[in-house]
Amino acid sequence: MKLASFQAAPGLVHTGIVDVERSSLFDLTKAAVTLDPTARVQSMQALIEAGEPGLNRIRQMLASGKGDPRWTYDLADVTLLAPVPVPTQIRDFSSFPGHIKGAPAGMARIAARMNGDEAAARAAKPLDEIPPVYQAQPIYYLTNRFSVVGPDVTVPWPRYSKLMDFEAEFGVFLGVGGKDIRAKDARNHIFGYTIYNDFSARDKQCVEMRGMLGPTKGKSFDFGNAMGPWIVTSDEIGDPHDLTIEVRVNGETWASDNSGQMVFSFEEMIAYVSDEETLFPGEFFGSGTIGRGCGLEQDRYLKDGDVVEIEVQNIGVLRNRVAVQAAKPSE
Repeated sequence: MKLASFQAAPGLVHTGIVDVERSSLFDLTKAAVTLDPTARVQSMQALIEAGEPGLNRIRQMLASGKGDPRWTYDLADVTLLAPVPVPTQIRDFSSFPGHIKGAPAGMARIAARMNGDEAAARAAKPLDEIPPVYQAQPIYYLTNRFSVVGPDVTVPWPRYSKLMDFEAEFGVFLGVGGKDIRAKDARNHIFGYTIYNDFSARDKQCVEMRGMLGPTKGKSFDFGNAMGPWIVTSDEIGDPHDLTIEVRVNGETWASDNSGQMVFSFEEMIAYVSDEETLFPGEFFGSGTIGRGCGLEQDRYLKDGDVVEIEVQNIGVLRNRVAVQAAKPSE
């Protein structure tokens, strides 16, 4: 199933099942009043926490009410939100070899230009090999779970940044929490998959990462985490480690990769993070950026009004526009 959070009217957030072929959406929250009043469909988080029994109940609701005009909308008539508007947690990994090798050169170029050294910027080259630490264990950071937006939302760029960038990713929402989860069992903990754009203020990130604590304002700003357009449940994704991922800017393809390139699988990520740490339903794990899946690696950045589309096989397309903000009145 493709499950979405949406608004059919301002201020009312419902959950629904998307039928891509018919461009329609079945309103679970509204239909449950009649078909199954005790179903946990008041939010995506509630549905995630309901587990497989909850999914079985909404399958029955769909079978009973599919096509009923009381509960069916055209996709064009609703506003899709991030599938989980406020995730329980967001952990973003770095797991694609191309990005792991290419990103340091991008950061070196930015640093050199900050020092006025264009020759050093031109001399920066990708790494020949993946650093050993990325091969030994999954590498990730935590980002702001309150700064999540959905598809077709315009991202107002933070005024402290001039280097607007994106990161083409996808990821998983956990459906079952736990501690000390074994990799061979971790697939049972995954609720579903969605697309992720980790917008990045590269100039700010370059400065703050000198502090050796990872990105903060380079990643965490309002509207900085775009997700969607929906969650594809685990039973319908196919092989999650053999998916084609493509990113386009204004219709031009900037990069394409395959999830089979990931150094660690989502199952291995879950096992690593859950070692002596309890995980909870609704947590999001990002795959990390695909090879060349950002401007940093290609030495070209977004401009005011650019539209970024990330397409992931068996999921769909996440589309967002970036916009430069006017200066603050005090400036």
